[in-house]
Amino acid sequence: MSPEPGEQAVVVGATGTIGRAVIRRLTRRGLAVVAVARSKDALDELAAEHELITPCPADIGSNEAIQAISTAVAGRGGPVRMAVFAAGLPVRGSADTIDPDALATGANIKAGGLLRLLHAVRDRLVPGSRFVTFAGSLGLEPRAHEAGPGAVNAAVFNLMRQISLLYGPRGVTAHTLSPGPADTPRLRRIVAAVAAERGAAEDEVWQEYVAQNSLGRLPTTDELAWAVEMLLDPEASVLHGSVLYLDAGGHRGIH
Repeated sequence: MSPEPGEQAVVVGATGTIGRAVIRRLTRRGLAVVAVARSKDALDELAAEHELITPCPADIGSNEAIQAISTAVAGRGGPVRMAVFAAGLPVRGSADTIDPDALATGANIKAGGLLRLLHAVRDRLVPGSRFVTFAGSLGLEPRAHEAGPGAVNAAVFNLMRQISLLYGPRGVTAHTLSPGPADTPRLRRIVAAVAAERGAAEDEVWQEYVAQNSLGRLPTTDELAWAVEMLLDPEASVLHGSVLYLDAGGHRGIH
């Protein structure tokens, strides 16, 4: 289903690997995108790829982002067909090694940031709009060396369910995408950090991530972006309030 004239999307974490992949798919569908990230230079580079991309420099960890996003959306005009939170977490470490203040920082960015996005776009959400976030599977299935992503994403799952209860009656659907580990530069950096903490080889740690799923490989960023694009279809309304596991068979629990 193609977007209606004047409809737009907002993507937070636009200059990250997943954010870029999502934006490329949305613009190919003809959807204008307000791209939100901290770096103006990186946003300008991204915006040069397509005339449908509007750069919006903002720190989603600050309440000032609400006004910045709202202003950018108003500048384009029209309803927000889709809002996507794809910002990653800048914190990691086990419960033994993580700075407790870093845990609060992660919650401010990913849970607080999610609310900032909602507050920025809520007046332009209409029946059929999608509110989408990425929340890693560590929030459901904890690992010993990832206290930050585990605790913060658990909060995001809960918060998204609350949002679904609030906005479902308005015809606005909420969707949580849980990809698990994906083959991205960010995961490569995490693997290096975990390997250093454990005194293990990076290849060994990488294979541990791959072995978590039954497909025998990690999802790609384009596969994750496909799932976001799929939510534009009208039939995707039936997925409202649910969690989509994009982990290539890594999820073990029955929920």
